[in-house]
Amino acid sequence: MEPIGILLVVVAVVVVLRLMAGSLDGDRIENYVRQRGGKLRAKSWAPFGKGWVGEKSDRIYEIEYEDGAGELRRATVKTSMLSGVYFTDDRPVRDERGSAAEARPVDDVAALRAENARLKAELERFSGRRS
Repeated sequence: MEPIGILLVVVAVVVVLRLMAGSLDGDRIENYVRQRGGKLRAKSWAPFGKGWVGEKSDRIYEIEYEDGAGELRRATVKTSMLSGVYFTDDRPVRDERGSAAEARPVDDVAALRAENARLKAELERFSGRRS
């Protein structure tokens, strides 16, 4: 076989192995998030993401997921077959005002308002006893 043919075969094998590794990485990351009660929303390969300097075997991904409490979060994730899954940067998604995005269902907000009103009434009742 000629050298150019060998080179093409090597390149093809490397591409196939990388695609297989990416598929396995995606499954590994999704299982990791799901085991902790979350749901993976998006994942993209980030070869120059946080922590890439000096990294030889781990692949780096940027993900967006919903945690067990329903909060939307973004994280930089390192993974490989031998090292598992590591979140190197995990942060809540912020809205335009800079506060954490509201993740509670409307029913929970209404229940919290009702509880707040009950506690205010109880506080007024207790302060009326002291006067």
